Amino acid sequence: MAFFSTVQPLVNRWRDMTQRWLDRRAPAARRVTLDHGRLFVLPTRAGLAFLLVILLLWLLGTNYENNLVFALAFLLLSLFVLLPVHTFANLSGVRLQLLETQPAFAGDYAEAQLDIGRGDRRARERLRVFWPRDLGGDGEQGAELDLIDRDSAGLTVSLPVLRRGRVRAPRLRVESGFPLGLFCCWSLVDLDIEFLVYPQPKPAGPLPIGAVAGDGESTQRIRGGDDFEALKPYRPGDSLRHVAWKQYAGGRDLYSKSYDSGADTRLWLDWDLLAGRDVETRLGNLCDWALQAERAQYAYGLRLPGTTIEPAQGPAHQKRVLSALALFPVQGG
Repeated sequence: MAFFSTVQPLVNRWRDMTQRWLDRRAPAARRVTLDHGRLFVLPTRAGLAFLLVILLLWLLGTNYENNLVFALAFLLLSLFVLLPVHTFANLSGVRLQLLETQPAFAGDYAEAQLDIGRGDRRARERLRVFWPRDLGGDGEQGAELDLIDRDSAGLTVSLPVLRRGRVRAPRLRVESGFPLGLFCCWSLVDLDIEFLVYPQPKPAGPLPIGAVAGDGESTQRIRGGDDFEALKPYRPGDSLRHVAWKQYAGGRDLYSKSYDSGADTRLWLDWDLLAGRDVETRLGNLCDWALQAERAQYAYGLRLPGTTIEPAQGPAHQKRVLSALALFPVQGG
């Protein structure tokens, strides 16, 4: 444990220095073209093993003074020397552009839509784009493509997001091991990607229909209440208790009294309904209610401290409500 506590600050310092160097050398942009200033080439494990085989062949040829073994060793060495040039050329000139990002829920994967172009007429093969594990990605949700008979292609890359709010994505890794996989040409690209992450929905029980009193602007009249509404012509079958006997005694026609009551039928997702719970739990509960209300096609509004969204429904309204939940200030931070 003492060893790791000593090494970790050095690792963090090295990462910070590398990040600052990358920010100067390859600043953030929504459209990037890979060139010699952004690309790096290093041998892979297979490449190092290949180099070891060449060394063993050279030792074998020297020991047995065998010219054929020498010829094979130098042939493989010449191939090893030429491969970095071809690997670099396969990635040089490739263009990357951010098209759009999709909102996601905390604990899920956020997706970014990219456009990859080859930049010239040369074929580009075995291109791979992903977020490295050490930069916050999982190293698996990447995408691979070839640009042989097409100039560009769209692809989707996914990043795991753990917290709500605006989450800035780390640098994407673009790499290719073409043609033999003995060398890898790669680059860390910052496409200025930012995701809007909604709170993770947390079950909050049934919708709080009628739990919050409204301001009376959107009410529905419910027949059979206690408030007098109007007189209506008497129809056979009407209750005799509701007959307007005074008007009838005054020589008017026979009328019945109708009663109703005003009730607020709007659905309010109110912060105060979840008192006693921590901030993130409240936001998760409100998120769950919003999803339930949208599925049930209720008109619903949101009340947060300092924010009120009037009742409505539809994809645009749902996005507005979820965005308000996502951007609610982080408490204590």
